[in-house]
Amino acid sequence: MDPANGKTDGAIADDDIIVCRDVHKWYGNFHALRGVSTAVKKGEVVVIIGPSGSGKSTFIRTINRLEEHQRGDIIVDGVELTNDVRNIDAIRRDVGMVFQSFNLFPHLTVLGNITLSPMKVRKLPQQQATEIAMELLERVGIPEQADKFPIQLSGGQQQRVAIARALAMQPNIMLFDEPTSALDPEMIKEVLEVMRELAASQMTILAVTHELGFAREVADRIVMFDEGQIVEDQPPSQFFENARHPRVQQFLSQIL
Repeated sequence: MDPANGKTDGAIADDDIIVCRDVHKWYGNFHALRGVSTAVKKGEVVVIIGPSGSGKSTFIRTINRLEEHQRGDIIVDGVELTNDVRNIDAIRRDVGMVFQSFNLFPHLTVLGNITLSPMKVRKLPQQQATEIAMELLERVGIPEQADKFPIQLSGGQQQRVAIARALAMQPNIMLFDEPTSALDPEMIKEVLEVMRELAASQMTILAVTHELGFAREVADRIVMFDEGQIVEDQPPSQFFENARHPRVQQFLSQIL
């Protein structure tokens, strides 16, 4: 891959867990993704940034087929994303996703939210699913909230439950789509701490976020989108100190 533009040369390396080649996405006449090519290695943390409407959230949602791309190839953990439902189901079992909104079931307790998918999809017995859920609640720092309902939690706690719920499916990849943008400033830190811990555990992570301090500290690469294309793909030190594309320099000058 050419790190200057995120392009892949067509080959898939042994440690590539996500490969995108010339990915295009349209909404009617609007060309949301314009030939996006990149690869993500196992255990890599990639932070995706860019202005509103640049295609970054659309791109990350194509990785688990929440958005369907119309042209190009997306290969996730050796499985190509096509209209074959079996492939989509296989990828969604291995790819966890955390959204801007928490999307917790209000009628279920924290424990019920986390154990539902492992029991329904992975067919785990309730006791095993509960043990996994409690371990994950310990991991995200809120085991005492297990029997509460989402409405009884703060926004930061709800987002940590959402992360635990995604991890309960034992994914190989975690996708984060602006996970802190709906939170009050004091709650952002606790969610970023969980994400830092995941990054330190060698989890493969793609995160759309405007938290540039987190990106500088944790990311292996920072990828910037603009007008549906990757305009920069660099390690944090080079991205912040030596960005090549004028659009990156303009963007950073507005938000730093």
